[in-house]
Amino acid sequence: MYLLGVDIGTSSCKTTVFDHTGNVIASASRNYPVYHPFPGWAEQKPTLWWDGFCGAVGEVLAKVRASDIAAIGVAGQGWSAVAVDGAGEVLFDNPIWMDNRAEEACAEITRCVTPEEVFRLCGNPVAPMYTTPKILWFQKEYPDAFNRVYKILQSNSYMVYKLTGEFSQDLSQGYGLHFFDMHSGEWNRDMAKEMGVNPDLMPDLCSPSKTVGGITKAAAEATGLLTGTPVVAGGLDAACSTLGAGVTEPGQTQAQGGTAGGMSLCLDNYVAHPKLIMGRHVIENRWLLQGGTVGGGGTLGWLKENILGLGYEEMSGLASTSPLGAGGLIFLPYLNGERSPIWDKTAQGAFLGLDYSKGKKDMVRSVMEGVAFSLMHNMETAFESGVEASAFNLVGGIANSPVWLQIIADVTGKPINIPSSDTGTNLGAAILAGIGVGIYADAQDAVKKTVVIEKEITANPENHEKYQQYYKLYRKLYEQTKETMRELAEMRDDK
Repeated sequence: MYLLGVDIGTSSCKTTVFDHTGNVIASASRNYPVYHPFPGWAEQKPTLWWDGFCGAVGEVLAKVRASDIAAIGVAGQGWSAVAVDGAGEVLFDNPIWMDNRAEEACAEITRCVTPEEVFRLCGNPVAPMYTTPKILWFQKEYPDAFNRVYKILQSNSYMVYKLTGEFSQDLSQGYGLHFFDMHSGEWNRDMAKEMGVNPDLMPDLCSPSKTVGGITKAAAEATGLLTGTPVVAGGLDAACSTLGAGVTEPGQTQAQGGTAGGMSLCLDNYVAHPKLIMGRHVIENRWLLQGGTVGGGGTLGWLKENILGLGYEEMSGLASTSPLGAGGLIFLPYLNGERSPIWDKTAQGAFLGLDYSKGKKDMVRSVMEGVAFSLMHNMETAFESGVEASAFNLVGGIANSPVWLQIIADVTGKPINIPSSDTGTNLGAAILAGIGVGIYADAQDAVKKTVVIEKEITANPENHEKYQQYYKLYRKLYEQTKETMRELAEMRDDK
């Protein structure tokens, strides 16, 4: 019997079929766009997630019999606000995790409830990228349509609804709502009302490995899946990726090398930091202290598509010919504002140190180093809370670049473990499905059976020492230009 793991990512829907030992049997993906209709906006159409899934799973089922799929798990991008009516129809396009439109709604929240009260409850700052202010934004901007809202869903719970007809909300995605009690794992209805949100709009909370329902007849007809196939609640993509990377114990840390960047440090008790992201892991009795950055592998994609026009392998090769520090070129990877730990929607990308001696190789390496510096910034911030990271288990496209992996190890000074599977998010979702139907006893049992560390990259102490000087300049560059960035953003918005 097989397990189907689904990832509703920023750029595509990825579907992967695994056997019970974590081997990939079949996989497929379908791309969909991100729309930027106004400065600071970034939205997607949830119906395109579903269309992408149907296309991808159809391709997979050409290789695997639907009757061989024992269960399905769905991972999804965080901080969604998918507003649906009673029939499950989507009422608005979904502002995704990098959307910054709801700044005024954040001010409304803090007028009703102090930031200190919010932080004590959920361990997260009030910022426009989270789900709560997006709900309030819809409520204010489209009051008539908002009256038709029946439930607010996350990306994975919307897909679970499309598959099962059941509304759900898993614990790991609770971190996007500021009235979610991170300690108890429950909605604080009184806090929701104080913030101006009707708590009845939120589905009941459940474990990510709970079976929500089975594939409906309509979903079976649309996808080719077998009616009645169990579907679990699933969870946040970063948390599923953390599980799929083999991170289940305190101190273990997952580094995200996909379109976005960041880290997820596993804890067995609640420890929050006001500049980071606190969330529940997708497994029992574990929390994740997370750093989420806008600039991850997507920065190299931006360089590829808009400037160099080269392939990823060629760019990685070029970076290996540039010296440490890219010949004195520093890159800030803030290509759509920045999340943790600076939380600045007006932050912008920048190269410092360009001159006639710089070439393609230096630009590529500086982009890679800038992403590593942003990871270091989050890691350093986490350590202020008294926690420690032993090593990084890294998943995502960055894992395919040896030079980028070595840069990350040298910048952070931490060993980098690379799991054999490069589909960590999908594997984590599949593991949850396997736990839900009893194929695995628990997450630890699943990891032992499915996750193999293929290689380890260790830091070069001499390079680590040199990188500390560049890292200080990286931090200094933002501090000295943030006001200019803000002014430039305001000028652009006025147009």
